[in-house]
Amino acid sequence: MPWKECKPMDERLKFVARLLDGEKMSSLCREFGISRPTGYKIFSRYKDCGLDGLQDRSRRPYRHANQLPFQIERTILQLKREYPSWGAPKIRDKLIREYPMIQPPAKSTIHAVLDRHGLVKRRKRRRYKAQGTPLTNSCKP
Repeated sequence: MPWKECKPMDERLKFVARLLDGEKMSSLCREFGISRPTGYKIFSRYKDCGLDGLQDRSRRPYRHANQLPFQIERTILQLKREYPSWGAPKIRDKLIREYPMIQPPAKSTIHAVLDRHGLVKRRKRRRYKAQGTPLTNSCKP
C-alpha cells in the first residue's frame, strides 16, 4: 500500500477549518499528531495573517552574530587598495594605530575578508631542484 502524500499547507488548512467549525483544540491536535502549543501557534498565525500565515516560514536567521561590521570591512578594503603590498598583519597594525577606540579583528579575519574580495594573491610555489645522487644497482628484479 503506497504512502499517502500530503502537503503541510493543506494539513494546516484542514486543521484550522475544523477548529473554526467548533471542534476542540486538544482532540484535533491528538488527531493531527501535533502538540497543543503547535496547534495554538498555527491558529494564531491564521488569525494574524490569514491564509498567508499558514505558509512555511523561512528559517534563515535575521542576522549573523559574529559578522564583521560593514564599516570595518570597508576600512580593511580601503587600506588594502591604498597599500596593495600589505597583508593582514600590517593592515591590523594600521587599524590599531589609527582607530584605537575599536577592537580590531584578528589577522585571520582580515585575511578572510581580503580573500573573499579577491585581493589575496597566492604565492608561487618554490621549486626544488633534484639532487644528483645516483641510484644504486639492485641485486634482484
